[in-house]
Amino acid sequence: MAGWVKKSPDVRRNELLDSAQALFFSKGYEATTVADIMEGAGVSKGGFYHHFTAKDDLLEALGERLAAETADRLQPILEEDGLDAVTRMNAVLSQARRFKVEDAAAIRATFDVVFRAENIVLYHRLNRAVSKVMLPLFAAILTQGKEEGRFRIDDPATTAEIVMHLGASTHDVVAHAIEASGTPRANEAAAALDERLRQQGIAIDRILGLPDGTIAFSEPGFARAVMAEPAAGGR
Repeated sequence: MAGWVKKSPDVRRNELLDSAQALFFSKGYEATTVADIMEGAGVSKGGFYHHFTAKDDLLEALGERLAAETADRLQPILEEDGLDAVTRMNAVLSQARRFKVEDAAAIRATFDVVFRAENIVLYHRLNRAVSKVMLPLFAAILTQGKEEGRFRIDDPATTAEIVMHLGASTHDVVAHAIEASGTPRANEAAAALDERLRQQGIAIDRILGLPDGTIAFSEPGFARAVMAEPAAGGR
């Protein structure tokens, strides 16, 4: 066909991800079918299964892509001259929190799916995919902190992995906050999540050999901002 241009596999894959992202947010993950995603992307059944084996694979890939986009947005902080490791770590965490608040609606739509008890395997797959992207970023900061003598650690890469795995320990608290959304228990559940994140920050301080409160892992009100109920029509 005149003027027809064959698209590269990467372009096709991203078109499928774009279609899935829009549909997961507008219709909800459970209500979206693979056929819906293929139609939205203009991709055949064979084209879909060339890239993904199931809808779960798409959600995992979307998490990885979002993490990669976040890492790119954080790159200026990583490359900024004159920042010590603690300042750099806190700047990265602060900016990451801001991004999560900005993307709260999409994040909440994803959380509604992966934090269901029956989707625990999907949760761990998504968490692993995100950690894989973010691990080098934190390992670089920990390496700087060790070189500066600020972080009392032996192996920055291993320590970064341990710190990243702490995030999975919040699963039950986040799931409770989601369950409580829109009920009289919502504020209490969000406060409990804020406190859990604060305690996680203290645990990171102690792993790194820092005084409690050095790493600002969270801030009051963050859980409420991210866990807010999706707007009407956003599901």
